Amino acid sequence: MSSPSLTTLLPTKRQALIVATVVLLLSWLLHLLTRTPFSIVISRVGFVGICLLLAYSAAAPLRPAWLSRSAARLLAIALMAPLASLTTAFLAQGANVLNYLSETQTLTGHIFMAIVGLVFGLVMSLVAMRSERRQTERADRLQAELEKNRLERELLDARLRLLQSQIEPHFLFNTLANVEALVASGSSNAGPVLRHLIAYLRAAMPRLNDSDATLQTELQLVRTYLELMHLRMPDRLHFDVASLPELATMRFPAMALLTLVENAVKHGIDPSMTGGSIEVNGRRGIDGKVVLWVSDTGAGMAETAQPGTGLSNLRLRLQAFYGADAHLDLHEQTPHGVRVELHFTPEKTA
Repeated sequence: MSSPSLTTLLPTKRQALIVATVVLLLSWLLHLLTRTPFSIVISRVGFVGICLLLAYSAAAPLRPAWLSRSAARLLAIALMAPLASLTTAFLAQGANVLNYLSETQTLTGHIFMAIVGLVFGLVMSLVAMRSERRQTERADRLQAELEKNRLERELLDARLRLLQSQIEPHFLFNTLANVEALVASGSSNAGPVLRHLIAYLRAAMPRLNDSDATLQTELQLVRTYLELMHLRMPDRLHFDVASLPELATMRFPAMALLTLVENAVKHGIDPSMTGGSIEVNGRRGIDGKVVLWVSDTGAGMAETAQPGTGLSNLRLRLQAFYGADAHLDLHEQTPHGVRVELHFTPEKTA
């Protein structure tokens, strides 16, 4: 076992300040009670106070393994108080100390000083140890809270990764199915659509697992996807994607809006004989809450399939990303179509 360093043996600045304050007050009180000159009183009380403080601070690191920290400190104070009081007599009288202590009044004074030092030393030690225990308990609680928060963040990240891994194949397979249908129909747009799909996937794939994705990158993917779908059905799909510059740098779960847009194309525009339009927009309210929406004028909720993997996972991802208050709302539009809204507060981002 390595020997304790000098830093661990010395008292802290806070402890020294408290002892200095007590020494001054106690010296002034004894000066008034005994009529002894203040300089003599404070020199003796100050010396005893310094000895007790050093004994208290050094007792814990120097104690034997079988003795507890508290017991070592109290024992050090009990031994140091009379020893320090006796030392003041040696320092004041030198070789004449025996004759000096033979006087009843002088001996009584040093015994009184030893008792005062012992009482105040033990009381101050008990107060200091209680304060240290409270600080240790607060530090332990804080450490436990930090560890809990770390584990919760890791669990949240794992949950987001799991949900993301479910959404990626869902999106990719649906997109490839659209391309397959276009090629099977012999459309002349098959070539351009395939080239746009390759360009889209080249841009989108690096962002699918991007934990630092922003709303701006999400809107770019949505716009590229809708341009691709517009090539597949140019007469039946029209769209408008807002830029939202005031929200562009906001952190946003990757592919959240893209999932809604894909559903709008698959369940709203595709089933409709006349097609329709898709709008992607949003705003920040005066209370700081953000609303993003994807609306379409397609077939509507009556002819739309029940929400599947995409919307179910999107609800979970939204709450995992922004907190329990985040939610997803679906509204039927007049005369037909669906509007899906995302409500959340960006400040709650993990």
